[in-house]
Amino acid sequence: MSLRVFVPCETTALSLGAEDVATLISREAAARGLKIELVRNGSRGLFWLEPLVEVDDGTGRRAFGPVEPGDVASLLDSHFGDDHPLALGPTDELPWLKKQQRVTFARLGVTDPVSLDDYRATGGFDGLHHALELTPQQLVDRVKASGLRGRGGAAFPTGIKWQTVLDAAGAQKYIVCNADEGDSGTFADRLVMECDPYMLIEGMIIAGLAVGATQGYIYLREEYPLAHRHLDLAIARAEAAGYLGNNIQNSGRAFALEVRLGAGAYICGEETSLLESLEGKRGMVRAKPPLPAIEGLFGLPTVVNNVLSLAAVPSILRDGPEHYAGFGVERSRGTLPFQLAGNIAQGGLVELAFGHSLRELIEDFGGGSASGRPVRAVQVGGPLGAYLSPAQFDTALDYEAFSAIGAVLGHGGVVVFDDSVDMAEQARFSMEFCVEESCGKCTPCRIGSTRGVEVIDRIMRGENRDANMALLEDLCDTMIQGSLCAMGGMTPFPVKSAYTLFPEDFQRQGGEA
Repeated sequence: MSLRVFVPCETTALSLGAEDVATLISREAAARGLKIELVRNGSRGLFWLEPLVEVDDGTGRRAFGPVEPGDVASLLDSHFGDDHPLALGPTDELPWLKKQQRVTFARLGVTDPVSLDDYRATGGFDGLHHALELTPQQLVDRVKASGLRGRGGAAFPTGIKWQTVLDAAGAQKYIVCNADEGDSGTFADRLVMECDPYMLIEGMIIAGLAVGATQGYIYLREEYPLAHRHLDLAIARAEAAGYLGNNIQNSGRAFALEVRLGAGAYICGEETSLLESLEGKRGMVRAKPPLPAIEGLFGLPTVVNNVLSLAAVPSILRDGPEHYAGFGVERSRGTLPFQLAGNIAQGGLVELAFGHSLRELIEDFGGGSASGRPVRAVQVGGPLGAYLSPAQFDTALDYEAFSAIGAVLGHGGVVVFDDSVDMAEQARFSMEFCVEESCGKCTPCRIGSTRGVEVIDRIMRGENRDANMALLEDLCDTMIQGSLCAMGGMTPFPVKSAYTLFPEDFQRQGGEA
């Protein structure tokens, strides 16, 4: 057999030169008369090793990385030998991968993302075929039994949301996928859509069968052009193969799917703002109730789920809810893909069952800070999540344990800071972010964040520090209690954690380092 060479076609790998590497491998192989099959796979999620090139000569895949264009000639001269300086050994034996518990991301980086044959050969659409044999209530019951909770941040039980839509009256119901991934340090949604788009499509079809919806929309962040291309191509191929349309696999059941682009507003990651935008209006928060499950898109019953929630569904149907619920602890069942970013030596995606510690994630997988300096703070759960100090790094990664210390797991984003960080500046950034991204509908969020920036500026200049610290405390409480949605209601979380855990950064005189 010819040598199969895998070069990722994914945004991070491409930004680091994967396209040039792929072109050079083809050119250099041809010049040597070497017969190869070049496969453009997805990323494995080991970003510090990208571009990660793999080869398979029939004995299993071996990895090389990070490969730069200047390395290609020597790799071919050595016939991708194990003695090459970039040789990493068998891919499946890489400790960073081997220690993970990949369930949702088991296919990540293994296949050609837009190949239907690859998807079906690795268990793809097995869950859908099983779903077509079940009633809507049986489908909802299986999702309930899996313990799956919304992976977008709120962690609301997915099966309960689906039950509400199933029970709601409506001539038309919708499945809306929130793919407006905007939290700092997060990229798991993007990896699903770029590297395994059929998994999301299959999850949405199953959701439609479960609640009686025949139309779905993926509301995609416009800054993800590669994900857009892969989704459009995968949807077209799924339609041609009878997985989408008016007669899914000759079952007589229907589901159609479209991608709609957002316009770059962070607030449209909030489900009601997303629905407003999807209807062609300005993205502004709706008051709840009514819940979108009752009156959602165009006033009709709608399931709004995050990419990761829907992507988990095919494996639940294929392997059974007991298998998925077998991972995790207490009420946090299954796995969560954590995304390591910021000042971290080994950034990337780590899928683990709930219950491991934050320290294990940062030190064992992340390898500490990229700068080599001590890690001083970590923000988990995006820009609205609290900052954590090293004293909290032994906290278990589960929803309840994080709630107990006033933090959130959110979407699983983990941003690391070393000891050069100024936490007063980070608190100011949190308020400033809210100023920029607030939809402006409610006063605590719109005005509170602006006043918050002003108060923190006075504190940092040393003006009436005690009085302004008291004012900041009152302002945070007002935003938490009075805001209409999580944007204003959670912005104070990182601010409060910054001045509670790192008070010395708020005590410096103006300009003092």
